[in-house]
Order: sequence, then structure tokens, then C-alpha cells
Amino acid sequence: MAKINFNSGKVEMLHGSGGKASSDLIEQLFLPLLDNPWLQQQNDQAAFDLPPGRLVMATDAHVVSPLFFPGGDIGSLAVHGTVNDLAMAGARPAYLSAAFILEEGYPLADLKRLVESMAAASKKAGVPIVTGDTKVVEKGKGDGVFITTSGVGVLPEGVHLSGDLARPGDQLLVSGYLGDHGVTLLSLRENLGFESEIQSDSQALHELVEVMLQAAPGLRCLRDPTRGGLATSLNELARQSGVGMLINEDQLPLRPAVKAACEFLGLDPLYSANEGKLVAICPAEEAEALLAAMQAHPQGEDAAIIGEVVEDDRHLVQMKTSFGGQRIVDWLQGDQLPRIC
Repeated sequence: MAKINFNSGKVEMLHGSGGKASSDLIEQLFLPLLDNPWLQQQNDQAAFDLPPGRLVMATDAHVVSPLFFPGGDIGSLAVHGTVNDLAMAGARPAYLSAAFILEEGYPLADLKRLVESMAAASKKAGVPIVTGDTKVVEKGKGDGVFITTSGVGVLPEGVHLSGDLARPGDQLLVSGYLGDHGVTLLSLRENLGFESEIQSDSQALHELVEVMLQAAPGLRCLRDPTRGGLATSLNELARQSGVGMLINEDQLPLRPAVKAACEFLGLDPLYSANEGKLVAICPAEEAEALLAAMQAHPQGEDAAIIGEVVEDDRHLVQMKTSFGGQRIVDWLQGDQLPRIC
């Protein structure tokens, strides 16, 4: 086995050839860092057991730029993104797969950092990466690293969450401060400096979701407001359920630094991406109990009730402003912030 130089070496086309160089990369990088009984078998698939219940599956492609950012990187983000997609169905995430598209010439030291971060995120979430794949594209035909992750989870008996279940009178909640991830990446890309450092909120939310399900058995639906932010998620849910949404600007949890950055750049924080927050819709009679349970959990300390579901044949999302007016919060037009996940 040829020893790979992870200090100064670069990704080469041979690393994606399926030959000896590919095998060396797998055995010296991916297997030791992502180590678990399934990967140790070195098969092209993984066979595993699951507890009783309905299966939930999700897949996600991650093309974030920059690859490293305060609060995370594309490696941890790839784990959190798919774990959260499963959790939004109320499922207990069980297993992940990961596929890497590497650009020729990418520093192996940086690749090692990303895989280390991915391994740490997987271990912390308790969701192993049990199978994967690696391909290499020619220099100039990629952007360093792209990662695709897929996951399976199990839905406990009696749990049914869906975006088409919202009903007029239901309450809208968010689990904490909004817009941190999007503003963090924008700050890095534009080389902006803010007085108060902002970090990505990237994290796995399945443990918070379990607490929420216990506190609010009538929970209707969950959504992680990633691309397009809170505004896009609420518009999606309004359309799915055939209702309207009415939120209150004064109740939205926004960091002063995020508000200031968006005002400075002429952006709306409602469209800024999140990677570790969720939106919940529940019956009004369960809202206070749900809020208390969320605020008692470390990932929901800053949770808030932000509005309600209303009858509206137009399926609009509207907001009561701080000035006493009301405005429509429409779908995101164009791309306010590209390459955020």
C-alpha cells in the first residue's frame, strides 16, 4: 500500500479510477475516520436491521461555498442536512450513505479535515455512515468537493407529520434564531466584517424533535427552513395545506447582528438560510406546552411562537409589521444567496 501524503498531497484523477489509488484513499482516509462494522466489511452496500415501524428515506446534495465556515463545513453540513430531513417526518434517523465528488488538485489535507468533521458529526448524532462512494472530476470541472448523503430512519407508531396537515387556528413556532447560516456564508464570500461574530447554526435536530413529539401529540408538521429561509418554508406549507399564514414581525427571533447585516446589504432575513432550526405547526391548545418543552431543550432555548394558520383561499403568507401594518411575504424570487447548502 502506497502511503498517501495528507499534508501536501493533492487529489489526483487516479483516486477516482477504481484501482489501487482509489483503494489506498479509502483505506487510509474514509475507513479509519468513518469506522463502523458496516464499512469494515468493504462491500458496495450495507445490510442492516431496523426496528419495527414505517421507513423514511431522504437524500440531499451539498454544494456549499465556501467549504469551511464558522460553525461548520460541508462535511458536518452533509450529515446534519439529511438527519434533519428524516427528523422533520418525526423519524428516528438510523443510517446514512455518503458520495463524494472530488475535483482534481484539491488539497488532501482539506479533504481529511472535511471527513474528520463528517465523522464527528455522525458520531455525535448517533447515525453511522454505512456505505459510500468517491469519484474524481478533472480540474476546473468541479468546485473542490461536492457531497451527496442519503439516509433511512424509522417512524415510531402513531407519528404522522406532513406539510398538508395545517389547519386554521393552528400555531406557528420556530426553534430559535433565524438566518444565522445564510448571513455567515454571505459574510465570508463578500469579505464583510461584523462587530458581533455570526456562526452557522448547523446541527442535527432529531433529539429535539423527540422531545417535541412527547410534549405535543397533536403536532401537525415540521419543516427545516434551509434554502429560501422561513419565508419559503411557510409558503410551501401554506400551499400544501391550502391555508394562509399570519406571522408577527415582533415575535421573530433574530439576532441583532443578523438584522444589521441584512439591513446593510438590503436583504430580508426571512429568506436567509438556516441549517439547525425548524418550523413547527401544532393545534392551539398544545402550543404553550410545546413551547415550554422546546425552550427546556438546549437546541430550543430561543424558541418562539411567531404566528398562526388562517383561512385564506389564496394561500398567502402575511406578516404584521412592527409599524402596525401588514405585508405579503411572497415566495423567494431568484436566488438571494446561492450555494448555501
